[in-house]
Amino acid sequence: MSVEKSTKAARGTVQCENTNIHLLKANDFVADSIRKEMHRTKTLLINITSSAGSGKTTLMQKTAEKLKDKITMAVMVGDLETERDAERIRETGIHALQIVTGGICHLEAQMVHQVLDQFDLETIDLLFIENVGNLVCPASFDLGEDYRVTLMATTEGDDKPKKYPKMFLTSDMMLVSKADLLPFLPFSVEAVTKDAREVNHELEVLQISAVKDEGIDEWCDWLLQKIADKKAL
Repeated sequence: MSVEKSTKAARGTVQCENTNIHLLKANDFVADSIRKEMHRTKTLLINITSSAGSGKTTLMQKTAEKLKDKITMAVMVGDLETERDAERIRETGIHALQIVTGGICHLEAQMVHQVLDQFDLETIDLLFIENVGNLVCPASFDLGEDYRVTLMATTEGDDKPKKYPKMFLTSDMMLVSKADLLPFLPFSVEAVTKDAREVNHELEVLQISAVKDEGIDEWCDWLLQKIADKKAL
C-alpha cells in the first residue's frame, strides 16, 4: 500500500472511531432520560438480548401467560422487518409494539424513546425490550434498562461467552434457554457458565425451557422481586 493510501486509510479509521464515540455519547444521553422516566413511574425495564432464534419471543409469551394476572406488563420488540413477533406476544393479551429497524442490527435509545408515549407507563409494572437478535451490536447500546438479560440457547454451542465477551460483560443474567434439548446436544451448562462468569463474575445464571415450562417459575420469581425492589426505591 502506498503512503498516500495508508494515510487515507488511517484517517478513515480515526473518523469512524470518532463517529462511533459521538454516536454512543448521544445514545447514553437519551438512555439516561429513559432511565429517569422509568424511575419516576417505578416501571422495571428489562432489555432481553440474544442471537437470533434463541427463544426470546417464546419466553415473552410464557412470561406473559404466567404474570399477566399478577402484574401489568408490556413489550417492545425490535426486528429488521415484519411485526410477526409482536403479533405472537399480543396473542397472550398484553400490549406489544414492534420497532422495525429497517436493517439496523440493534435497537438504540432514541428508537425506544420515540415510542415511549405509546405506553401508559404509570400503569405498567414491567416493560420488556426484546432486542434485535445479535450478540455483537446490542452490547454497546444502553437503552436505559434496569437489567440486561441474555439468552444463551443450547442450540448455539457453549463457546459463545468468550467469543462475544462484551455482551456477557454488560449483562446481569444469562438464561440458558432450550434446556429441554440438552440430552440431544453437545452442550455443557457447566462449561458455558464457567466461561460466562470468567467474563463477568457477578452474572446470574438460570436454566430454562419455555416450551417445557422448566425454570420459568424461578425466572418469574426473579422478575417479581426486581419489580418489588424498584417500587420500593
